[in-house]
Amino acid sequence: MATPDEPLTLGIEEEYLLVDRDSLALAEAPPDLMEACRAELDKQVSPEFLQCQIEIGTRVMPDIASARDELRWLRSTVSEQAEKFGLTPIAVSCHPFADWKDQQHTDKARYNDLARDLGGVARRMLICGFHVHVGLSGDELRTDLMGQMSYFLPHLLALSTSSPYWQAQDTGLASYRLTVFDNLPRTGLPPSMESWQEYERTVGILTDLGVIEDSSKIWWDLRPSHAFPTLETRICDVQPRLEHTLTLAATIQCLTRMLLRLKESNQRWRLYDRFLIQENRWRAQRYGCREGLIDFGRREIVPMADLVEELIGMLEGDAEALGCTAELHGLRDIVEGGTSAERQRGVFAASELAGQDRDTAMRAVVESLIDEFHADL
Repeated sequence: MATPDEPLTLGIEEEYLLVDRDSLALAEAPPDLMEACRAELDKQVSPEFLQCQIEIGTRVMPDIASARDELRWLRSTVSEQAEKFGLTPIAVSCHPFADWKDQQHTDKARYNDLARDLGGVARRMLICGFHVHVGLSGDELRTDLMGQMSYFLPHLLALSTSSPYWQAQDTGLASYRLTVFDNLPRTGLPPSMESWQEYERTVGILTDLGVIEDSSKIWWDLRPSHAFPTLETRICDVQPRLEHTLTLAATIQCLTRMLLRLKESNQRWRLYDRFLIQENRWRAQRYGCREGLIDFGRREIVPMADLVEELIGMLEGDAEALGCTAELHGLRDIVEGGTSAERQRGVFAASELAGQDRDTAMRAVVESLIDEFHADL
């Protein structure tokens, strides 16, 4: 079994949108761009479901400092190659003014099957996320921690929200991405699983019937990875700022270590009914960090700034052991400076206040996302 003293390796996957540098509209990735990226990054870059998307993934990283260097290199390389084609990447979960009806899915067997199986639901998948893998040494451990970690999924969503706009309209939500993604089957909070055997038995019913080919077609907010010995957190919106990606990844790594500490002491995080966690998930999706989340033990709605201080206090020792104290403290920066959703709305409001029309204000939002993507490279 993994213990708090063992290194909890990290893997991070990010999905980017490609925009035309002049019009700021979404653009299809030309085959030559993917070939150019592959020449530099090999299998660490791949096409995504839509032709306007591109995905990167780190190697197995021993710590957050290594992950920073890796992600900076991946982001920089994609940006440099995209520039040769008049394109630029942005790391945001929904393009502020693009229309999903104008997008085409990638002509690849996996994505052709997905389009066929999901019908019209798949066509609206103009969304991006980022996933954090934490290495764990046993399947039973992954199942056990999945149930406990679920409590913190709304906190991670609230802190990561980056998709307030959809088709040039303010949705009123901080994460519209989940509204789209939740239309797919096998999404949302993970169900309660008592053991790895129960997980395999449940998934086996679908695979044996040919409903899904394997567990990679299960898209819960948190899941045991099909391909790696990891627990994969999938609830977060993708982050325009590199440092915020690292802060969220470090927080997930620290939470995992904290749960292992409890397990060593024959303790565990209290399991709350999925119905209650779903309510916090909705609050995070709707408000981001603005309205707080429910503390079920205290039966109070607690401001996000207070919850972040509680998290930092609870995880301080884990962060020190993992070498990511500065990144954990970055949670304060997210709350104080606003999530991407808040910053995008701020750019739009400032543009309109300056007398710009709606289209120009929307373009200003995209420009700000381009600037944030490249700020730390």
